Amino acid sequence: MILLASPGQGAQTPGFLQPWLEIPGVSDRLAWWSAVTGLDLVRYGTTADAEEIRDTAVAQPLLVAAALAAYEVLYPGASGPDAVAGHSVGELAAAAIAGVLSPEAALVLVRERGRAMAEAAAVTETGMTAVLGGDADEVLAAIDKHGLTPANVNGAGQVVAAGTSAALAAFAEEPPAKARLRPLKVAGAFHTEHMAPAVDTLSRLAPGLPVADPGPTLLQNRDGAAVTSGADFVARLVEQVSAPVRWDACMATMREIGVTAIIELPPAGTLAGLARRELKGVELVALKTPEDLDKARELIKAHAS
Repeated sequence: MILLASPGQGAQTPGFLQPWLEIPGVSDRLAWWSAVTGLDLVRYGTTADAEEIRDTAVAQPLLVAAALAAYEVLYPGASGPDAVAGHSVGELAAAAIAGVLSPEAALVLVRERGRAMAEAAAVTETGMTAVLGGDADEVLAAIDKHGLTPANVNGAGQVVAAGTSAALAAFAEEPPAKARLRPLKVAGAFHTEHMAPAVDTLSRLAPGLPVADPGPTLLQNRDGAAVTSGADFVARLVEQVSAPVRWDACMATMREIGVTAIIELPPAGTLAGLARRELKGVELVALKTPEDLDKARELIKAHAS
């Protein structure tokens, strides 16, 4: 059983789209999606620097467009994966791959999501810090003690704490035992109460979206469960902006439903790394460049239901 995974914000690196533009049709597709989003996605994915693509309003549409472009190259026909999941903003790409939203609808929604989250992040000085290792209960207790939120519970011994910069600084002064802290280069405390204004904005837009029920099995971030209703998935997409991402629960569901292989769409690496530590025996391909396409296609032939 093949699952496609779409990464979230922070996975982008300068120039990661460059090799994909050598594939016929990709540049044209991105030019169209640039018109949809109002962003020069080709420039942002090739020549823009790290600070430019760190901007939430840029990073989110860029990530979704990159995942969808690679998906269309990997699955050029009518067939698709057995299952799909996305981490945070990657859920928008997952929704399009599953047929819940058209690519254009997903990109319009992520355009507005990125803008709204950037505006919400500008209200208060906030951030996010990855907590690697340590006892899980002690890590969560320390996060709570400092008034922070476990915004991403990623599994494989990784939790992301989010909140005000002052609270994160205090947390860094008193870290959980045997844990390493790594501040993340993001613009705010995503998936926390600080994103409530963005939820309000998206709640006004979502009822007008054209939505269909998913074809492949579609997992969602709230509790990792598969969702069979497209309307329900979109409602969860909106709520998830201010709620923690439970990628650990998504991986538990992958195990339960019998996923045997995972292909992570570009910019790949993060989710494949988590799966490598958490889902022993599951075959993995991090689809970073077109050079990885043959490995991904071999995996599909061997594992597709």
